[in-house]
Amino acid sequence: MPTVLLATFALLPEGEYGGEHLLTAFAERDVTARWVSWDDPAVDWSAADLVAVRSTWDYHRRLPEFLDWARATEAVAPVLNGADVFAWNADKSYLLALGEHVPVVPTRLLEDRGLVPALQAAIEELGTVLVKPRTGAGGLGVVLADSVSDPRLEGLTAGPWVAQPVVESVRTEGERSVFVLGGEVVSQVDKQPAGGEVRVHEHFGGVSRPVPVEPECAELAAAAVAAGVRLLGRELPYARVDMMRLADGRLAVSELELIEPGLYLDVHPGNAALFADVVVRVLAGRTGGWTGGPSDRP
Repeated sequence: MPTVLLATFALLPEGEYGGEHLLTAFAERDVTARWVSWDDPAVDWSAADLVAVRSTWDYHRRLPEFLDWARATEAVAPVLNGADVFAWNADKSYLLALGEHVPVVPTRLLEDRGLVPALQAAIEELGTVLVKPRTGAGGLGVVLADSVSDPRLEGLTAGPWVAQPVVESVRTEGERSVFVLGGEVVSQVDKQPAGGEVRVHEHFGGVSRPVPVEPECAELAAAAVAAGVRLLGRELPYARVDMMRLADGRLAVSELELIEPGLYLDVHPGNAALFADVVVRVLAGRTGGWTGGPSDRP
């Protein structure tokens, strides 16, 4: 039986929320899978037939160390998506390159040097902006500002940052997350923020629910992942495309998540089987015809 190591971090030793569904899905496909912390020195990564980065949700605080780990692991075992993809995707400036191929939420880059004039220009162009760390996750470190003297800017975390407009539809339509696994659009989760918030994450009061895949969302998600494949020059076994509707009515990508996108297994447990199927196909390609599938065992 092939062995798959699912990388998480120390504060979530049992993996992402609903992670037990993923273990069950792998067992049904005759794959041995277990959760391990990415920075655990006791883990023998070379013993894995494949490593899948799942809930490494401290990587943004430890990016150089995380990327070093990904490169070292990749030298002894295959890593889904891979270290080069992680490095590209960890800096939200990738949205500028992606925006040359598909609609994205307008994004401007901010650095410590020249912060005030660059932020002033972004506000004049975009209105009230969300200032986010260029390497960040979970909506942490996001600050709203409508002028360079806005007192909320005192809460800025370490730069560099991106500035993006407040997309008002997030308060009504919310944000959509579309999962593209094995190059196919397979599922969708819609996320709604709590009253007064623009961040849709559960720890800020947001609510998530699975919905049927909307054709408009599927089209944008497929195009975004195809653009990522062209930009990176490699296949992307898994991706989550987050999107929201701009004031002009277009759907636009807010994030192309290629490192550790949550599968929302606690609200959409069916994503476990879909993800496991992709891993089985990758393993089959590496093992000369092994074809794990849902087990017939009682």
